[in-house]
Amino acid sequence: MVHITRRERFCAAHRLFRPDWNDEQNLNIFGQCSNPNWHGHNYELYVTVKNNPDQETGFVVDYRIMSEIIKRKIIDKVDHSNLNLDVDFMKGKITTTENLTIAIWKELEPEFQKIGVQLHRIRIEETENNAVEYFGN
Repeated sequence: MVHITRRERFCAAHRLFRPDWNDEQNLNIFGQCSNPNWHGHNYELYVTVKNNPDQETGFVVDYRIMSEIIKRKIIDKVDHSNLNLDVDFMKGKITTTENLTIAIWKELEPEFQKIGVQLHRIRIEETENNAVEYFGN
């Protein structure tokens, strides 16, 4: 079994808050990330898939195909967007990196299954100091 990883980048704004809480409660829990005027990050997204290499090509999956799937299903929706307002798969969710990572997994997993590879890991680096990894259920 071989694991391969593709990195993509995107810029997006968001606000961490619960609409059922007042501004003071949100500030106490989410700090500056609950700013009503939003804030943004330059995210790095790492998508890892696994499989045995194809006997004819030696590929687990062609990186061009992998990149096209990630761009179509994720990057085109999140890049230069507001995660709270613009991204269909984040509607109704608190836009933490944890929730974003799980939502991206749910978007990508069926696409990779269609081409015969297994999604292994989603990693998002929100800042140079903070990263989240998700390995599915």
